[in-house]
Formats: sequence, C-alpha cells, structure tokens
Amino acid sequence: MTTKNKEKPLKAIFFDAVGTLFYLTKTVGDHYALVGSEVGLTLDSRKLDRAFYTAWEQMPLRAAIDGPRENDDKGWWRELVNLVLDQVAPSLSGPDRDNFFEVAYEHFAEAGVWELYPEVFDVLEKLEPRFQLAVISNFDGRLRFILEHLGISKFFAHVFVSSEIGADKPDPEIFRRALKIVQVEPNQVLHVGDDAERDWKAAAAAGLAVFRLDRQKGSLRDLLAFLKC
Repeated sequence: MTTKNKEKPLKAIFFDAVGTLFYLTKTVGDHYALVGSEVGLTLDSRKLDRAFYTAWEQMPLRAAIDGPRENDDKGWWRELVNLVLDQVAPSLSGPDRDNFFEVAYEHFAEAGVWELYPEVFDVLEKLEPRFQLAVISNFDGRLRFILEHLGISKFFAHVFVSSEIGADKPDPEIFRRALKIVQVEPNQVLHVGDDAERDWKAAAAAGLAVFRLDRQKGSLRDLLAFLKC
C-alpha cells in the first residue's frame, strides 16, 4: 500500500466501489446465466463470463460531457449486453434480447448480488466521524440501492457516479467535478481504490492523495493503520 501527494491534513476520503467496498457474490457469467434462466434461456456461465470481459474491452472510452448522460447510462449497458449476447446467443431475437437486458439491469441492483468485504463496515464506522466520506465510481444510479442494501449508505455524504457526473474514470475530470461539489482542495482528499489506471493514476492526475488498495495482499484495515485511526 502506498500513497502520494499527502501534504495538508485530510478533510475527505473518496472510495471506489466495486473491488474496494464490495464484490459480486458470483462471477458475472454466473449472474447472467441466472438471468437467462429467469427469462427461459439456457446459457453457459463460463462462455458468458468470457464474452462479458471481451465485450467490456470492446466498449470505447467516452469523453466527458457537460452534464449527466442520457437515461442514467442505461443505453451504454444495453450496448454491452448486446455485445455479450452476440457472442453466446447470436440468433436471439430482438424482443428476447430486450427482455434479457431489462431483467439483467434490475438484477444487478438487487440485494444478495453484491457483498461487502468483511472489514468495510467497521472501517467506515471509524472514519466517518473524522472525515467527509464519498463514493466515486463508474456506475449509475443503481449504486445507491446497492449501498443501501449493503447497509453502508449512511456513511457517505456524497455518491458520485459517472452517469450523473458526465465523466468516467480514468479521466481525471470525474475527480475534479466531485471536488467542486465537496468544496475541498485536491490535496486535502485521499482517494482509495484498487485499480491502477482508473483509481491510482486518475486520482493522482487530479491532485488527490492516493491509497493503493491491493486486495491480494491486504484490506482497508491497512488504511486505518496509515491514518492512525
């Protein structure tokens, strides 16, 4: 775990969401296969998993826009799901694709789909009295339901999602816009995340201090040790 740009006393801490605070209970492919079974389709979870990550890499990076994106970025997710289905069920009809997408879209905001890392609640409970806490994520409005289901929404003064901010990590602009809302200087904010490009590099480019979370080697308890909480 390392940090940089830590100069002034910290006033706020930003957290990435997936991979930092919580994780999927199963693979993406498992969840897509479950959705398929709900709409009468038999799909192979392993093929779905491979197709998802291939599709994810194919989705282009988007330039920042001035304001929220249309329909809470639902069209972007629809495009992603269509790329997945092109690989695993290319003959699926338009109405069946629409049905699969709508069920999948709701599925990933349901209780039980995501799970907190075991230390997260205690860590947030210790940090919230001392710092202004916020989440900053390449997600959409569904993230608020997820945080509520997981019982941690009460700790965050702000939830910044790319669909509403109009910019996505790794573009540093998402951090700059969040800073304007929080009204603190960049070097008074620590960003905590697990992704080298989207979290560490992007936050540092916006002038934030960075806590590099590596869940293969540690947890957010290391953040408490660093902050001497």
